[in-house]
Amino acid sequence: MTDRNAPSLRTDLAARPHAEVLIIGGGINGLATFRDLALQGVDVALVEKNDFISGASAGSSHMIHGGVRYLENGEFRLVHEAVRERNDLIGTAPHYVKPLQTTIPIHSAFSGLFNAPLRMLTHRSGKPKERGALLIKVGLTIYDSFSRNGGRVPRHEFHGRKRSLRALPDLGPDVKYTATYWDAAIRDPERLGQDLVRDARAAGGDRARAVNYTAAVAIDGDQVVLEDGPTGRRIPFSAQIVINAAGPWADLVNDALGRETRYMAGTKGSHIVLDHPELLDATGGRELFFENSDGRIVLIHPLKGRVLVGTSDLEHDITEPAVCTEDEVDYFIDLIAQVLPDIAVDRSQIVYRFSGVRPLPSHEDLPPGFVSRDYRVEHGVLVTGGPRLITLVGGKWTTFRASAEHLADDALKELGRERSVTTR
Repeated sequence: MTDRNAPSLRTDLAARPHAEVLIIGGGINGLATFRDLALQGVDVALVEKNDFISGASAGSSHMIHGGVRYLENGEFRLVHEAVRERNDLIGTAPHYVKPLQTTIPIHSAFSGLFNAPLRMLTHRSGKPKERGALLIKVGLTIYDSFSRNGGRVPRHEFHGRKRSLRALPDLGPDVKYTATYWDAAIRDPERLGQDLVRDARAAGGDRARAVNYTAAVAIDGDQVVLEDGPTGRRIPFSAQIVINAAGPWADLVNDALGRETRYMAGTKGSHIVLDHPELLDATGGRELFFENSDGRIVLIHPLKGRVLVGTSDLEHDITEPAVCTEDEVDYFIDLIAQVLPDIAVDRSQIVYRFSGVRPLPSHEDLPPGFVSRDYRVEHGVLVTGGPRLITLVGGKWTTFRASAEHLADDALKELGRERSVTTR
């Protein structure tokens, strides 16, 4: 998402190379923080080395969801917050975020009932025992309870095989039950990001500057050195507070600024999008959310008249580009066959494929599926007596407003100011 005003804004950065707060990273969390601070009247500048919403924010599954599967890892705080934020987005951004009926095909009644708590407590790796109807019922009941106040979607329902097949006749013969609940999908995430920039500029005027194709590349004394991508021009920039919202690349940014950190260890998630009318019809206009044979939770859902299939969860070197491999394509085609066995899918129906890197915290030997999807905020200084450094570790699309509020509140505290405007 390129900003047409970028050349003039880069000139403005050079003409006035200072702000109260400098945000590094123009993904959804950086842009939301930019908007929040602009609404508070803070003099704020944001730089992004590529397009806005082009890194991790561009690689999502197009879902705005509470994260029902995170309950199994005990992340109740995150799920509660995400459900609340999902509901708010359905109300405040209905032109982008719409409720999405989601169905889980289930193959047994009691499977996984004792295994799931053990997994939560021990983070045991390896193939899990399949989640059965009773375990899923418990999870969805908790999920619904988080939406009780201000809920904007219906509560979940369970159906036996006959009723399930009336709604989804292409389900495989081993499906005994289905559980249907509601989450939400986002149609044009990059446009929502652009709206955040517009809101910030409308509120802050020339005190709210967001510039893409500009990178933070070094520290010079107590100034952050910015580099204009198209020209290579370097601009020493002063700020009282630097917020690092670079997502999976946060450590690389901190390293460039002379503060070595090892907060991040992102994983790659890939998707394919298919032009396949039969598969689209088989979804019944809803998301199919289910457990693949390897225990990974995967999804199939409609996207602008096509079908999105995802996602993988693989360790990734963030210094390398994230690309969807042929092995991942095979994985996606195989998972479709598991739940919709009579629908033939091949590579010729793939319209495009894409990958993103999840901004997950460093997790050493913990399997990717058990790594926390919650965010945290780290504090430090770039140089003695220099700018305060605030780094966002983690962060999801769904909770961008909440994480931005956290970052903005921390920045306001450092500035000795009070919040004047709520973003709820």
